[in-house]
Amino acid sequence: MLEKMGIAAKAASYTLAQLSAREKNRVLEKIADYLEAQTEAILLANAEDVADARRNGLSEAMLDRLALTPSRLKAIADDVRQVCKLADPVGQVIDGCLLDSGLRLERRRVPLGVIGVIYEARPNVTVDVASLCLKTGNAAILRGGKETWRTNAATVKVIQQALEECGLPAGAVQAIESPDRALVNEMLRMDKYIDMLIPRGGAGLHKLCREQSTIPVITGGIGVCHIYVDDTAEIDPALKIIVNAKTQRPSTCNTVETLLVNQHIAETFLPALSKQMAESGVTLHADDLALAQLQHGPAKVEAVKAQQYDDEFLSLDLNVKIVADLDEAIVHIREHGTQHSDAILTRTLRNANRFVNEVDSSAVYVNASTRFTDGAQFGLGAEVAVSTQKLHARGPMGLEALTTYKWIGFGDDTIRA
Repeated sequence: MLEKMGIAAKAASYTLAQLSAREKNRVLEKIADYLEAQTEAILLANAEDVADARRNGLSEAMLDRLALTPSRLKAIADDVRQVCKLADPVGQVIDGCLLDSGLRLERRRVPLGVIGVIYEARPNVTVDVASLCLKTGNAAILRGGKETWRTNAATVKVIQQALEECGLPAGAVQAIESPDRALVNEMLRMDKYIDMLIPRGGAGLHKLCREQSTIPVITGGIGVCHIYVDDTAEIDPALKIIVNAKTQRPSTCNTVETLLVNQHIAETFLPALSKQMAESGVTLHADDLALAQLQHGPAKVEAVKAQQYDDEFLSLDLNVKIVADLDEAIVHIREHGTQHSDAILTRTLRNANRFVNEVDSSAVYVNASTRFTDGAQFGLGAEVAVSTQKLHARGPMGLEALTTYKWIGFGDDTIRA
């Protein structure tokens, strides 16, 4: 089955690579329109997936990721339309020069070919990946989690309908609907057909792909994100940022999981934090120093467990640790962070600059919420993933991250001396 899908995807990628920006946008506009026109069918499939997932004991955080609503589906369709408005990177000349030999060189952006994406209970990824791949002339093979197979099937059906109506092969976007995990292992070895693999899921999935894949893998999306509250931070603005970073959508990878508080501000800051977290329904997990100051406050608090510094809660839970200074905060982030998104709240330019320069994450913020690490928020349109590695792409991966380049030499009967 996968061999057949690979052959179809590779063939489709050759067709897609030749399309103009106008032709690609026509397909994307039709996909957005069909998503809205067939909302009822997609939501019905999603409701069955959610019901099954709830019966199988899926966590509330994962259920939130899985669930679609009319407004969420409308937002997904609007994201596709936003991608239409973005400049097509394919064909752009990155740079060039004229050599002494008379050969004129150009470095030009081209599609990668076929993108494979493995993801869990995130039905929006199906459309995000498809829209970005089609805009950049890439074919896509998708493998969503078993919890979303009905939703993914309904969504891909809509996408393939739009492709065929535009005279393009349905093989440009395909989904592996079978929940058989053996197919994942088979997919990881499809280097003959798939040019880049992107896992979007937990640490186990990323580890599996890094160890077993014969295809280049882009890892990321696991966010143990931190906010450091400096001793010069102003309490009210700081609390506003923390509430946003923790509660705006707790199940996302750019949600803050650990709050590091400078010891010189802790005595005044922690009582205010407790009050605000109680109002926001957040449970605090505190180290010994912070626990002593938080246990009499209104927020629910318990002693932090060592492993909680290394895991995503993806829920209304927040670690709180008192640190001596910026140095200790940076050391903690280096030890426990995932190089996703980290922030400093400060009124000191020197500390802000040190944090930016010394915290080696794909996105670093000064006096802002970590929730901004998102393709749409960065103006990239829908993102295919957030990369926390350093090769090829880093941070939210938009259109350019789905291209490579080729060298093109123009000569005048030019030969090498």
